[in-house]
Amino acid sequence: MLRPILVACALALTACGQSVTAAPPVTTPPQHTPAAAPLVATPEVCPMPDSGFECDFQKRIQAARQYAEGRPGTVGIVLRDRKNGVTWRNDRAGDMTWTASTIKLAMVVNLLERHRAGKIKLSADDRKLMNAMLHTSDDDAADSLWRKYGGATFNAAFPKYGMTDLVAQRGYSSSFPYWGFEKCTANDLDRLINYVLDTVPADDRAYIVGQMRAVGTPQQWGVWGPDSGVKNGWSEEDGGWVMNSVGFVGKDERYTLAIMNNLKGEGGYDEGRATDTEITRILFR
Repeated sequence: MLRPILVACALALTACGQSVTAAPPVTTPPQHTPAAAPLVATPEVCPMPDSGFECDFQKRIQAARQYAEGRPGTVGIVLRDRKNGVTWRNDRAGDMTWTASTIKLAMVVNLLERHRAGKIKLSADDRKLMNAMLHTSDDDAADSLWRKYGGATFNAAFPKYGMTDLVAQRGYSSSFPYWGFEKCTANDLDRLINYVLDTVPADDRAYIVGQMRAVGTPQQWGVWGPDSGVKNGWSEEDGGWVMNSVGFVGKDERYTLAIMNNLKGEGGYDEGRATDTEITRILFR
């Protein structure tokens, strides 16, 4: 029985007390976590990249435009950044719309111009009437000054102030032209307010700007709020209510805004006041 035992021992040395060198262990190569890809900032999407306005302002403009398109009637808008020299207008900015009392701002410009040139001499009472036109948009005050200083003379001067689209409307009053029956565009109001800020002599400009910054309760809507000034116009005209607002916003009157809301029977005073005010809020507040 010795041979089988020797064979078995040769086959299994460890069983017979012989030492055996162990095979090296199999190692798994270390696993490396791939490095994270570098973060790349997504470029900001600006909706109006060629407008000249800052990206954030472009978004506000887009929001204001979309809001206006869903409101009663039609809304013409012109926004100007006087510091950067850029302007945005929507596709209704050229619509002919009743001016309502916004024309009173042009009347004040003309009265001050004629007084400065020595063509008329404004009395203390005249100046009180001018204040009333700007402060509460007083119609009787406008009537008095229109009659006293010649309606046709006023109208002849209005294009000089940028109101080149303005047309007096016949058939609505016994006298023609009459301040209460005129049509213009939001482009006209934009040019008018910028004429006031850029061309009117400094003393007269300071008076107008001061009055527009301190309007009474009836005009505290639309382009109205902290660090702003406004001249509003509202009336129920042939075809429905119009609610218009023109003014400036910001330090040194940086921005100007003209809004003309022709409600076309789809709403009235309350709807128009809300439209003008919300457009201003979206853009500036």
